[in-house]
Parts: sequence; structure tokens; C-alpha cells
Amino acid sequence: MLRLSAVGDVSHVLPVIRTLQAHWPKTQITWIIGKAEHSLVGDIEGIEFITFDKAKRWSAFAEIRRKLSGRHFDVLLHMQMSLRASLVSLLVKADVRLGFDRRRARDFQWLFTNQRIPYRPRQHVIDSFFGLSEALGINERVMRWDISIPEYARTCSRQAIPDEQPTLVISPCASQAYRNWTAEGYAAVADHAAEHHGMRIIITGGLSSTENRYGEEITTLMRHESLNLVGRTDLKQLFAILQSATLVLAPDNGPAHLANAAGTPVIGLYATTNPERAGPYGSPDLVVSRYAEAVQERYGKPPEQVRWGARVRTPGTMERITPEEVIETLDRAMTQSAEQNTA
Repeated sequence: MLRLSAVGDVSHVLPVIRTLQAHWPKTQITWIIGKAEHSLVGDIEGIEFITFDKAKRWSAFAEIRRKLSGRHFDVLLHMQMSLRASLVSLLVKADVRLGFDRRRARDFQWLFTNQRIPYRPRQHVIDSFFGLSEALGINERVMRWDISIPEYARTCSRQAIPDEQPTLVISPCASQAYRNWTAEGYAAVADHAAEHHGMRIIITGGLSSTENRYGEEITTLMRHESLNLVGRTDLKQLFAILQSATLVLAPDNGPAHLANAAGTPVIGLYATTNPERAGPYGSPDLVVSRYAEAVQERYGKPPEQVRWGARVRTPGTMERITPEEVIETLDRAMTQSAEQNTA
């Protein structure tokens, strides 16, 4: 298996891994994966991990070449459409090199494979990954993630969420700034959650200056207290917190998909990317989407008539989403949660 990054897509791959393990328990699986992503899933039993550290640039390729020297595989699942991943794939000797169909294989991925899955239109990313296991003859799906949580991460989660108080985790930033909503919007929703639902508010994020700025701005703008954990958790600790939360609020980013893997409902904010393709897989009813109108203005066509997965990178696109509609979705999610708890 070749899937280097990113965190969200690595989490999408896990049900395919679980499916392969369930149907072929004696098959040796080797996963070539990014260094950061390895810290999240590298303790999965029954899988050999080979890490690729992109920070090392060309020396990272040399390391992979040394680790794979003299080895031969029956099948390579080329699960990433990027030139970097395709160059890594050249270091893997395999009889079958399975990738995506030519219509979907961006960055010329089809040139690096000798077999391709059938084209299927308008699929969620998770469903497209299952096209690879289906091409190997496995039609059943095992929808399990089972990301393990070490004790140090559980301790971090218990410190952040020490009791049964309902908790809203806000992960405000995506890897690309055009996907980010406004700090003012997050603060308004957070205050409503605290006032009307008695929710604890936790803000999470990585080490970038943008994420730190968002954390500080949301905290400053809020009338109620919040716990700012931006830059203070690793991926295991973040996953533990997401699993313990009541709700997660996020744009199209890795933590939204990690929350889905943890079984926590996600209010997804989408205007620049298509939620039907990349939305939280288990919470489609909680997506707040302005994607259709953004596409119409940008391309002069409805989403059905543009390339699947087309993005709108126009500045200000995410501002189409209003705090009021996010609040309405949060209220509905909390009503659903209360009904489930009393059922």
C-alpha cells in the first residue's frame, strides 16, 4: 500500500485496510506512509510500516530504496494521486500495480500503474478507495477504523474533558487557507453552544501561525471561557479528545475526518470543496454547505456540470456560510443527541 498523506485521507484508507485484514488474514501488508501520519496509525497490528519523511527531500527516496532493496510484492495499491507518491511507487517492485482510472488519476498517476480500477462517477473519497479492494475481488466492506489510543493520550483527553459536560471541539483551520471560515463565526457559534446547551468549548489545531492566530482570536472574541489547545496536542492526543467530544465543528480538514473515524458527529463547513466528495462520511446530515452557489458563481454552472471535486479558491468564499445556519445545525445535532441518549 502506498498512501503517504494527509491525515484525513489516511483515515479514509483505514476501512480498506480493515477489510483486507478481515478477508485475507494471512496476507502480509506493507504500508508506505508519511512520517506524521505514521505517528497516528503506526501501531496497527499486522502491518509493516515504511515511513517517508518528506522533510528530507531526495534523501527520503534513498531511504525507501534501501528499505525495499531486494524485495518483491504481488500487488501495489497506489492510493495517492501525487507526483511525489508516484515517484516513490517506482521504488516498489510489484507484479500488479493498481491505481485509479485515467479519468480520475491526476498528476499522471495512470503512467505509474499497469492496472486501473473502473471509473465510477461522483464518489466520496472513501468509496473511491474501496474501488481498489473491489478490484481485488473483495466486495464486502468492513467499516472499522480502530485507531488505538495510548494511556498518555487518554490522560490528556481526561484532563481536557474531565466529566460528562457536553463538549464542542472546534478545529478551525484547514491545510489551505481558502477553506477556513471566520474566527468571528466560530466565536458566535461557540458562545451559543455554551449559553444554550451548557457546552464546554475546546479549540484545537497545529503549530502553524495561522492556527495559533485563529485560536487566539476565537478565544478573545468569545464571551464565554474556552480551552485553547492549539499547538498543544499530538495526533494521538487529538484523536482521544475528538473521541470524547459531543460534537466537532470544522471545515474540510483532517480532524473532521478523524472525528468521523472516532464516531463523533461532525458539523462540516463546506463552500470551497464538495461535501458529497469530501464531507464527514458519517455526518452528511450535519454539513452546512454553500458549495453549490459558490460553484455557480465561479464557473457559471451547477456542481453537476463541473469536474467532480472542482474547488472554489476565490477569497471570501467560506464567508457565504452564516453563523445562524451553523447554529441551527448545532441545535439540531444536540436535539438528535438528546433523543439518542433517552432512547
